[in-house]
Amino acid sequence: MSATITWFVQDLRRETTNDGITLVRWGCHGVEVVDGVKINTTEFGKTHHTPDPDASDFIAYASVAEADVLGWVHAAVDKDAIEAKVQADVDAKKTPTSATGVPWAAE
Repeated sequence: MSATITWFVQDLRRETTNDGITLVRWGCHGVEVVDGVKINTTEFGKTHHTPDPDASDFIAYASVAEADVLGWVHAAVDKDAIEAKVQADVDAKKTPTSATGVPWAAE
C-alpha cells in the first residue's frame, strides 16, 4: 500500500515594494493507515524566488493561490525524490528496526 501524499505551503515571504513572493516554506506530508494505526511523516523545505512584477505571469501576493505557489515549488525541487523520501519514511515506520520500553510493563 502507498501513503497518501499531500503538499502544502507553510508560509510565504514577500517584497512589500511590489508584492512579489521571494521565499516559500513548504511541506510534503505522507500518511497511511495500517491495521487501524495512522503512520505519517512530513518533509519540510524552502525555495527562493525572484519575482518580476513586469512579467506577464507575475502574480501578486494578494492574488496568489496555494496551487500557484506549489507549482513554483515543484518546478524548483525534485518533487519525485521528495515524495519517494516521504514514502520511504512511512515504510520504515511500518517495519521498525528498533523498539523502546521495558519488558515488565503491562501491555
